[in-house]
Amino acid sequence: MKVSRTSRLNGEYQKEISQILRLRKDRIEGLKGLVSVTEVDVAPDLKTAIVYVSIYGSGEEESKRSLSVLQSNAGFIRHQLSQVMRMRT
Repeated sequence: MKVSRTSRLNGEYQKEISQILRLRKDRIEGLKGLVSVTEVDVAPDLKTAIVYVSIYGSGEEESKRSLSVLQSNAGFIRHQLSQVMRMRT
């Protein structure tokens, strides 16, 4: 069975983003709790991707705060991802 390029990239993005969050957690201030990347959906033109995360914190307020910290540090995560993955669209 032939696997499409986008499905392979979904797995690679998921692996690399979770590794960035694990190894570079010290650079993302305010990130608390257990954050895991559950799924990544890369667009067919390979220009955008939607990343789904699961945050397990001590409370719902802490989880919401961690999500907003992730959203505000999206540029940093994107930059770190571009250092690891070289692609052509």
